[in-house]
Amino acid sequence: MENLKALEKKYLDYCRDQKELNFKTLKAYGIDLQQFLSIIPTDSLPVSKEMLSDYLTHIHKQYKPKSVKRKIASIKAFFHYLEYEEIITENPFNKLRLQFREPIRLPKTIPLHIIEAFLSTLYREERAASTPYKHKTALRDIAVMELLFATGMRISELCTLKQANLDLQSKSVLIFGKGAKERFIQIGNEQVLSALYRYKEAFANELARTEWLFVNRLEGRLSEQSVRYMIVRHCQIAGIDMHITPHMFRHSFATLLLEADVDIRYIQKMLGHSSITTTEIYTSVSMAKQKEILSRKHPRNGMEVGGE
Repeated sequence: MENLKALEKKYLDYCRDQKELNFKTLKAYGIDLQQFLSIIPTDSLPVSKEMLSDYLTHIHKQYKPKSVKRKIASIKAFFHYLEYEEIITENPFNKLRLQFREPIRLPKTIPLHIIEAFLSTLYREERAASTPYKHKTALRDIAVMELLFATGMRISELCTLKQANLDLQSKSVLIFGKGAKERFIQIGNEQVLSALYRYKEAFANELARTEWLFVNRLEGRLSEQSVRYMIVRHCQIAGIDMHITPHMFRHSFATLLLEADVDIRYIQKMLGHSSITTTEIYTSVSMAKQKEILSRKHPRNGMEVGGE
């Protein structure tokens, strides 16, 4: 039978060239497969059910449920490929029962007043900019953060937006999400649209020389790390001591819409979730907020109606 290391390379080449998976996914698959091959007691097929079972026991002891789930998915996909290509006639995963509950981790959101303070700081920095360069940078930072919160898109989606994806005439943005799935998001706020107009006008020369929507000072694509640093820097200026990540704007976008009685299926489409189950996690956040409100602010709390 073929060497497992050689089969791993064939599979990753297939994922890159035919499935067109992105670099991060390929890297994660590679790490998970290398780990798997370094632990099982064979370097060639067949891989037995017992070997798989021992490996699963090992990773359950070493990693958190979310990491275990990802690693299992990586190995299952590899064996599904071997089965599909008829390299194996029997998939050992078919004989395993994989049932474990992943603990629910509620997404972290940003209180609305902090988002307001954060954005207000960005606009104050623009007005106080002492040089043309600082003013341009401030306009870009405003456009980035306004669009991130206005659409609930992932940071990777924002940083890979191309100019052609943004249509200010129709007030919409075309987002390419996971698995190359497309979704349109309308931009309904005039201040957000104005921020994007002003950014494009200020960076007209730079944008004429690239396809990317958001650029850095070297006229390259704005990186995810740059956006993270941008948030940290502006939080410090605003005096916000809460640790805020780009993904928390996405969580806040979804939770605030849910609290405003927007149908969860609309939110699912806006977030680009394949399954409604993924979106339903925000229901838990909304209920937690409801509990907090009712326990702290319900008028019954101030009544003294007890008997003698």
